[in-house]
Amino acid sequence: MEIFNHNSNIHFLGLRRYTIGLAIILVIASIVLISVRGLNYGLDFTGGISVQAQYSQPVQTGKVRDALVKGGIEDPVVQSLGGTRQVLIRFQPKDDTHNVPKDGKVNLDLVAADVAKALQAVRPDAKVVSPSYQSPQVGAELRSSGVYAAVFVIIGIGLYLWIRFERRFAIAALVTEVHDVLVTLGVIALVQRQFDLTVLASVLAVIGYSINDKVVVFDRIRELFRLARKAEPEEVLNRSINSTLSRTIITSLFTGIAMAALFFFGGPSVHGFAVTMLIGIVVGTLSSIFVASPILLWLGVSKKDLMPVTKENPELARRP
Repeated sequence: MEIFNHNSNIHFLGLRRYTIGLAIILVIASIVLISVRGLNYGLDFTGGISVQAQYSQPVQTGKVRDALVKGGIEDPVVQSLGGTRQVLIRFQPKDDTHNVPKDGKVNLDLVAADVAKALQAVRPDAKVVSPSYQSPQVGAELRSSGVYAAVFVIIGIGLYLWIRFERRFAIAALVTEVHDVLVTLGVIALVQRQFDLTVLASVLAVIGYSINDKVVVFDRIRELFRLARKAEPEEVLNRSINSTLSRTIITSLFTGIAMAALFFFGGPSVHGFAVTMLIGIVVGTLSSIFVASPILLWLGVSKKDLMPVTKENPELARRP
């Protein structure tokens, strides 16, 4: 299946000054947004109270959330625990208006009583168990671990590409990966969507998805450099993008459809993952087409960097 003709010749590299300029503007804007507005960290990173609630009959998480808000607990996060009768409730201590923590200490028994009262006002069969408190320090450690994980993944990908291709490919991939991550986080900061562990996992998945797209184009570049020995680098890069364009668009389209299905049918607990992936798919696809190859061209990649070391072969010399 092809959306674009395999032999199409859209001159993507001719737009490189504009596309790279736009990419730089987006990165700067994203850094400013992240610095000024910040990320809206969820309870996974800011700390808070976790309470499990059990019901004798099935219950919907939306109705549990409504009962808690009605009972005076603001912005609770309610997740199903693998069934319809047990849910996990998380919220900030300050959101329990009956138990504002003093000196950083939270009375878990009082919190559990408030939650039970709110739930049992709507469903008498509700029972609260296992209240626990996660300090902000744990959240700070999670944030640091997330940054380390992202840096580890990006550096690992760079080393892989350096070994598989050539150092210029590794540099181009690293630059575009940083671009993809920053722009994705910039959009999340702009709309102030909650940043929790599912969003962090999605950002790491975006890195993997984006690099997979670029490896396909890089493979084609290497192949064409070896086949078309007398073609100019700009021509080879442009032909590589065109010949892989259908595959790039189709992969993005179907991955986007899968994420849309996850958003609409997966429940609120995976909304953050699906939305972040959708943003990352768009950003990663555009950077594969408009950013990675221009960077390779400016780095001076040429057929000499990718030609296998062989003795002079008259047959290869006759190739176009």
